[in-house]
Amino acid sequence: MHESTRTPAAGRDGTADPSAHPGSTPVLLACGAAAGPLFVLSVVLQESVREGFDPRYHALSQLALGAEGWVQTATFIVAGLLAVASAVGLRRALQRAALGARWGPILIGGYGIGLIWGGLFATDPALGFPPGTPDGMPASMSWHATLHGFAPMLTGLALIAACVVFALRFRRQGRRGWATSSAIVPIAYLALGFAAFPADDLRLLLAGGAIIWLWASALTLRILLDHRGAK
Repeated sequence: MHESTRTPAAGRDGTADPSAHPGSTPVLLACGAAAGPLFVLSVVLQESVREGFDPRYHALSQLALGAEGWVQTATFIVAGLLAVASAVGLRRALQRAALGARWGPILIGGYGIGLIWGGLFATDPALGFPPGTPDGMPASMSWHATLHGFAPMLTGLALIAACVVFALRFRRQGRRGWATSSAIVPIAYLALGFAAFPADDLRLLLAGGAIIWLWASALTLRILLDHRGAK
């Protein structure tokens, strides 16, 4: 005899039966839709008002330093928690047998964990920021700055992989616009990131990050709309 398995009933666009988790799944997905805009808006506003901060030379992680650094620390952690919540929502919303239903939520969850990690472990002062600290780079990295360095790697790799997974998923569904944009986003992210250092302008790095963070939010919004449409 073959062991029977039960999976949620399929909705339109490869979404699971909304009745399996009534009410909570849309809320979790909405969290992910908010995560990217919240993070980008917070960073841009802080960069415009923090005394001594020059977005051309200072990394956004340095906003977590100084008396007002708690704002960026909270931004890291809150946006990360929202992304992790959306990963749970994606796990519930996507049909289990569909392409990307397993690794998609895992990778979005990894992105959220990376943001939280970046908030828990601060980088070091550098290049005269916060004001009153020495110019130039520190002679050595602190233990917490070393740990912080893993955060951008985790978030970047997780989101690049998520773009690939969902590009394949959307291609299989025949959704060419989403498939194409999901394939282009990591290319733009990497191109801007690599261009930032020879150009000596970290605003390019932020622009690349904003593209892929907002893609993750747009993705969860799209899945949220598909999930509601399956009702």
